[in-house]
Amino acid sequence: MTSNLLEEGVEDILETLLADADDELLVVDPSASTVEELVTVATEAEDELPTIKLVAADGVLKDVMGDFIVASNAADLVEAGALSLRTSADAGGNSLFVTREAVMALVTAGEHVAALTTEDEEFVADAFDTYEAEWESAPEFKLRTPAISRVRETLGTDIGDATESDFDTVLASLETARGDGDGLDEVTISLLVAAKNDVLLYDISKWGEDVGIASKATFSRTKTKLEDMGLIDTEKVPIDVGRPRLRLKLGDDRLKNADARELAGVAQSLLAS
Repeated sequence: MTSNLLEEGVEDILETLLADADDELLVVDPSASTVEELVTVATEAEDELPTIKLVAADGVLKDVMGDFIVASNAADLVEAGALSLRTSADAGGNSLFVTREAVMALVTAGEHVAALTTEDEEFVADAFDTYEAEWESAPEFKLRTPAISRVRETLGTDIGDATESDFDTVLASLETARGDGDGLDEVTISLLVAAKNDVLLYDISKWGEDVGIASKATFSRTKTKLEDMGLIDTEKVPIDVGRPRLRLKLGDDRLKNADARELAGVAQSLLAS
């Protein structure tokens, strides 16, 4: 394990920690930004990850996991057994990273961040036992967001490869996916890429409910909002029995002329106007 680490960003420290940790890494009281960076670094890691046991304030996790991009990647890590999320009542101060070899406290100063490290065997052993016991007794944080790999797989299978590709491209163009003026939420993204590919509302909303993104009712309400604002149109498609179904279409010419990389930016501009 490396001694004190001084870097320009948390990302660099986390990359070193994940590479150096042998089997388990306890993450205690991380800030929201540290949780986000940890999920990103762990998702992009090419080497085998240690088992990451994270305990954070409930409010921190709820806030961070309100971003579909972070939450869906975290869900992938949870399903793979690489990450476990648990909640504590209160934040304790500096973020701690604890392995069986070292204890590190994350400290930010100006433009730099450091992981101040001790490798004293007795202290490290006591700290590991203490924080592992805290993690074991803490309630599990229930992620309600589906894993991004499952979203991609089912979207391609149930709706079509072109829609899945556009969905991925739109996500990649966003820094966050929360909605309410902070990126686009996952339901809006799904409806926009469905409209770009002339998908039936029934099909995309059924897929969204089945995979765990949102209920059919939420898809319907969001469709109505987007339609009222002119972002999407619908056309009726007759079926053998029952009411016609609705095919989604992009409504505004600026959206029609945008490629998938531009779709989110144009949509956000229209929603803000």
